[in-house]
Amino acid sequence: MTGKEQLATATRLLAYDTFDNRCPLRPIIDQTTSRWATLIISALVAGPHRFAQLHTRVGGISQKMLSQNLKALARAGLVARDVAPTNPPQVTYTLTELGVSLAGPLTDLIRWFGEHGDELLTAQHRYDNQQP
Repeated sequence: MTGKEQLATATRLLAYDTFDNRCPLRPIIDQTTSRWATLIISALVAGPHRFAQLHTRVGGISQKMLSQNLKALARAGLVARDVAPTNPPQVTYTLTELGVSLAGPLTDLIRWFGEHGDELLTAQHRYDNQQP
């Protein structure tokens, strides 16, 4: 299937016009496809994680940014937050069924970057060297 055919199929399947800046899904799309959210969802594919485990796994993310992204993902119904009644409370994050269905395409995207990393870096280097 060509890129044009894939776009046409996706457009037909969308209940909302995500190209319209007033689309109510745009903020959710923005939040769930950010670099941090993509990495958080991909980390949770391996199974439940506590906050500190996620912070360690997703290199470079601040605690504040991790917290904000987890809240946005939970609000979107992609991540479940389970609080164990201990002292102090132990919070575990897992993907919901909806999150698992998104994780496949997101991890495919990350895999694509891994497969084409050398090409992408070469293209950037070539482009940068051609600039005045």
